[in-house]
Amino acid sequence: MASRAQRTPFGEWWWTVDRLMLAAICTLMLGGIVLSLAASPPVAARIGLDPFYFVHRHVMYLAPALAVLLVSSLMSPRTVRRVALIVFAVSIVLLVATLLHGAEVKGSRRWITVLGVNLQASEFLKPSFVILVAWLFGESAKRPEMPANTMALGLLLTAVTLLVLQPDFGQTLLIAGVWSALFFMAGMRLVWVAGLGGAALVGLMGAYYTVPHVAKRIKRFMDPASGDTYQIDNAIESFLRGGWFGRGPGEGTVKRILPDSHADFVFAVAAEEFGAMLCLILVALFAFIVIRALNHAMRNHDPFVRFASSGLAILFGLQSAINMSVNLHLIPAKGMTLPFISYGGSSMLSLAYGMGMLLALTRDRPSADLGRGRPFVPAESPA
Repeated sequence: MASRAQRTPFGEWWWTVDRLMLAAICTLMLGGIVLSLAASPPVAARIGLDPFYFVHRHVMYLAPALAVLLVSSLMSPRTVRRVALIVFAVSIVLLVATLLHGAEVKGSRRWITVLGVNLQASEFLKPSFVILVAWLFGESAKRPEMPANTMALGLLLTAVTLLVLQPDFGQTLLIAGVWSALFFMAGMRLVWVAGLGGAALVGLMGAYYTVPHVAKRIKRFMDPASGDTYQIDNAIESFLRGGWFGRGPGEGTVKRILPDSHADFVFAVAAEEFGAMLCLILVALFAFIVIRALNHAMRNHDPFVRFASSGLAILFGLQSAINMSVNLHLIPAKGMTLPFISYGGSSMLSLAYGMGMLLALTRDRPSADLGRGRPFVPAESPA
């Protein structure tokens, strides 16, 4: 593959990247292809497309996603920050453009067509937002005189405002949760805890009383008899029918009746056809990536790298948990993809970008004495 003695960029990358984490990510990507083959043909046929339309597009998105993952994982911490600033600025512009010119679907404006390609700008906002907030909290730890916490709060309010206007409360809660976790790591005061908790409660109550589909989903979750629970009921039934080892590839029924079985409810398809064992394997892969990244972050002495690695890991884990929880009817329904498993080009590219940055930040960068047999040591990012 590559010799330790070779000083090529690929050689240095291969011997310093966390290969176990990379293998887990690639395994999820392969699992996404298998589950796309299982879940998407009935959906495509139902809307008059070629049965393998979504499978072909899933694989088509996978190629650039792998390229984004590789290129992002080669970046230095300084480059990670610079690229994240550019991606965040472009995402903000696209979010504003989406509000003005995006197509309205089910009462929300979340998609915009750019050069013939449909993009969901909020997907690319998430990882870049995490990096910038991590940088601000890291600077606050090193330079207390810098108003970094106020700037981080400003970034949160900007992102949340644009997402709420779409409206997209699922993504709003996701980035607010990650921001809060990083703020907690940075040593928030109790007064901030009370203030943010109160603001979140007011925001949820406001959404409940002003946005009809949010109120409908919450009511339906609290009282199933109050509305149509067809999708959730079938998703839950698929777990019961699948048992431990599933009914077998192609033998599932939930994919024939759920409109989003290839996207939001692909976890239910996996449960019915491949059983609870595959679901537990997927959970283990998600948990392995998150725990390993947090372990890297804990051992790193650079505040930016520590916050950024933790934030990207929490973002990845929280999104996975939300999707699986919806499938199991543990929380109200939200349009959240299962990382690398669900169909979605914007989601896959965004996740590849985020995981690529995570691999870059958790690399063991060799010291100057590596040639004399000393072990790798985590590199601190340049000031």
